[in-house]
Amino acid sequence: MQVKMPARRSRLRSLVSRRLQRLARPRVRLDLRRLVWGSPARLFVVLFVVVDLAGAAVLLLPAAHAEGTGLSAVEALFTSTTALAVCGLSVIGIGSELTVFGHIVVAVLIQVGGIGIMTLASVLGVVVIHRFGLRMQLGVQAETRSLSMGDVRGIVGRVVRASLVCEAVLAAVLVPAMWLGHDIPLGRAFYSGAFHAVSAFNNAGLSLYDDSLTRFSGDPVILLPVAVATILGGLGFPVLLELRRHVRSPRAWSLHTKLTVSTTVLLFLASIVAIPALEWTNPGTLGPLGTGAKLVDGAFHGIMPRSGGFNVVDVGAMDQSTLLVTIMLMFVGNGSAGTAGGIKVATLAVIFLIVWAEIRGHPHVHVFGRRLTPGVIREALSLLFLSMTVVVASTVGLLVATPFQLDQVLFEVVSASGVVGLSTGITADLPDAAQLLLVVLMLAGRIGPITFASALALREHTRRYDLAESRPIIG
Repeated sequence: MQVKMPARRSRLRSLVSRRLQRLARPRVRLDLRRLVWGSPARLFVVLFVVVDLAGAAVLLLPAAHAEGTGLSAVEALFTSTTALAVCGLSVIGIGSELTVFGHIVVAVLIQVGGIGIMTLASVLGVVVIHRFGLRMQLGVQAETRSLSMGDVRGIVGRVVRASLVCEAVLAAVLVPAMWLGHDIPLGRAFYSGAFHAVSAFNNAGLSLYDDSLTRFSGDPVILLPVAVATILGGLGFPVLLELRRHVRSPRAWSLHTKLTVSTTVLLFLASIVAIPALEWTNPGTLGPLGTGAKLVDGAFHGIMPRSGGFNVVDVGAMDQSTLLVTIMLMFVGNGSAGTAGGIKVATLAVIFLIVWAEIRGHPHVHVFGRRLTPGVIREALSLLFLSMTVVVASTVGLLVATPFQLDQVLFEVVSASGVVGLSTGITADLPDAAQLLLVVLMLAGRIGPITFASALALREHTRRYDLAESRPIIG
């Protein structure tokens, strides 16, 4: 035994040494699962930028633009970004300056951007659920009923199916309406109807016509389906999925769906009344139209600032009061995990409930029989503050760099950051540096709120101790 012990110790030391060397070696193998689940938002940002640059490179090809026209690098990047971010601002005439190949590229970018955003937001919702303890996971799963812990693999398929079905239904309505109601040749009507169906459901707001949808002014057969598709795409995939399951049982809806639907309905009712009322006698917009056309066009514009982006009247000719109302609607946007931008209606609802609880002197925020957690309140306030800061800083920058007025610049900034696409007509006249700033705003407005909200939720942790309370003077 005395002879064997040194040999055993030697082998043990050798084994330990080899294990330590193996642990010390740098791991060059890419752990894709850890990359995706560790930081899916970061991965999405990288993929988004790569696809954006690839789209810009394709649009620079001679086959993408009409003969006698050409795109600069900034114009190609701007067009690719506005399509992928489903924004709708444009520095070129999509229909007149791009070929059929260019239109297909833009439509593909819109489709990829719309499906990608809904998928990412839904997957991040599942990731956030996974990061909590089992009790919290089960509680969130029971509350949402739309995104469960084993739902990741099915999310992409359901998002794609929902998108394609809605777009197909809208195209089936638009094609005969354009063909029979506006004497557009059948082939052209099919082409235009399919493109605008993709653009409408994904809230892109890009049109094959340089005047957007102005030629269809007063036509409810075209405008109302486009408006409905815009609303559905902007509500968000979790809400759409839950409405499909419990459309006749509002009591069974989750808190998120109740907040989103109720706030959306209130904002739509307010906007489709306010816009026609403010523009009813304006000779540059609704004034010359008949009563029916005024109601249809006014209601359509009341819906579009929520991230739709199409227009049937000259936005630049609107009154200052209408522009201000439109700016506020663009800043809010629509539902979470959808194709709309802005701070989202759920965020607006939470902010209102916080103020209402404070006015009433309640220590907690209650709604629909539930108490909002402090984390949700902090996320809503943080998102609102950062969004306002970005808008103000960008507006100041553009005022310094361009000769345009405050209302025009503010409108453009909010439209870009809220990925809406409406404009007073100054987008193409901005210098390259200003257009690049809008590109950054569109990227930030598209992926910023999602990644920011998920990062706040994923970084949440409980401190083992707390400090003594104190209260500064407010107001």
